[in-house]
Amino acid sequence: MDYRQYLTHPVYSYVQRAADQLGYDAYVVGGVVRDIIMRRHNTDIDIVTVGSGIELAKATAALISPDLNVNVYRNFGTAQFHFEGSVIEFVGARRESYSHDSRKPIVEDGTLEDDQLRRDFTINAMAISLNGGHPYTLLDPFNGLQDIADKIIRTPCDPDRTFSDDPLRMMRAVRFASQLNFNIYPDTFEAIQRNAYRLEIISQERIMEEFNKVLHCIRPSRGIKLLDESGLLAQFLPEVIALKGVDNINGKGHKDNYLHTLEVVDNVAMSSTNVWLVWAALLHDIAKPVTKRFDPLHGWSFHGHEVVGAKMASKIFHRLKLPVNERLKYVQKLISLHLRPIALVEDNITDSAVRRLLFEAGDDIDDLMMLCEADITSKNSDKIKRYHKNFEIVREKLVEIEEKDRLRNWQPPINGEDIMKAFDLRPCRAIGDIKDAVCNAILDGDIENTREAAYQCMIEAGVGLGFTPVQNLPENE
Repeated sequence: MDYRQYLTHPVYSYVQRAADQLGYDAYVVGGVVRDIIMRRHNTDIDIVTVGSGIELAKATAALISPDLNVNVYRNFGTAQFHFEGSVIEFVGARRESYSHDSRKPIVEDGTLEDDQLRRDFTINAMAISLNGGHPYTLLDPFNGLQDIADKIIRTPCDPDRTFSDDPLRMMRAVRFASQLNFNIYPDTFEAIQRNAYRLEIISQERIMEEFNKVLHCIRPSRGIKLLDESGLLAQFLPEVIALKGVDNINGKGHKDNYLHTLEVVDNVAMSSTNVWLVWAALLHDIAKPVTKRFDPLHGWSFHGHEVVGAKMASKIFHRLKLPVNERLKYVQKLISLHLRPIALVEDNITDSAVRRLLFEAGDDIDDLMMLCEADITSKNSDKIKRYHKNFEIVREKLVEIEEKDRLRNWQPPINGEDIMKAFDLRPCRAIGDIKDAVCNAILDGDIENTREAAYQCMIEAGVGLGFTPVQNLPENE
């Protein structure tokens, strides 16, 4: 079959001309071939040549434009440039060998067959020739085309060797199965189970890169279950596995928090592409195993799991080398607040409680509400309807209070410098106590949200703590 009609990107004709000029054979290989066959969009185009990939990249770029910049990575024998919305990467055909305690291969020049053999899965080991005696021909030595038709993830050679050589490929197997809705071939999956421990030689950053791609899928639960069943999840996120199981005492049980969490994760992933919101869903009940208690009268409880869970999230993010700046703060905020919206209804919703939630959630209030609604996983349809109706009431109240008080990302009218000047104080804990008193008075509706009212409240709070004011509200304010 002639695959010319499928090679619609303009770079292919330039590669063909450049390869002919150099006397090289050139091929488009890997994931882009898979996606061409599956009619999926792909902006990463890999070109393999039996020759110098760097020279072919330079020759191709020169045909396109003398101003086209080529990035050269001589240590890896690769080069790339950007053209027409795609990243075009060139490499010479090579073969690889590995030592047992490292995933960095020893690389040698090789044939196209060598290059295809070193690839992770049959569906990524296909090539289409761009020139030579049989241009635009599919070269598929491992039946990747049939595996696409059968929806199978399978290695081109012995899976134990494939995964021992580069253990990250086990994460990639799960990721592709999740993204493409494929099954992992039984022999391949069993090899993952045998080699799961080898993930320990891979950096957390690279593991998380693959795991985040699983969380980006429409149904992340499928990938998480595969990671669990294969033994990979235990290598980097055992806290999620600890959610499993149901305890029963005197006929009183609780739901399986592992299965519940997977449902919540899927609910969020179907509504949002924000991977950090999916992380919040994954970790929102992470502390339930350590906060679980049984009371003979009331049954099971998990008091404080939202507070403990936010602390656990910090440890998990640091261990996994995930971003510990605003991303972690965002996830911790959602975990710590995820019980608050429904509690507003149960407490006969008050303006004060809504003000506090808006103040604490800030611009993340909509994401918090999405997480809370995703957290409804009861099998009781009447209960689900009731909870959704309650959340509608909360949303209406949030809009009403926000329009009236504008409390998203609000800061009280006085700050620490005002307090220090008013009482001639140096930095100390009392300053925070006084500021909290003013903030609480405004959020509770006890005083107006004005500079004058806040300053007077500050003075009263400071005097109540035993401080003497040395400065009144400046007249120009």
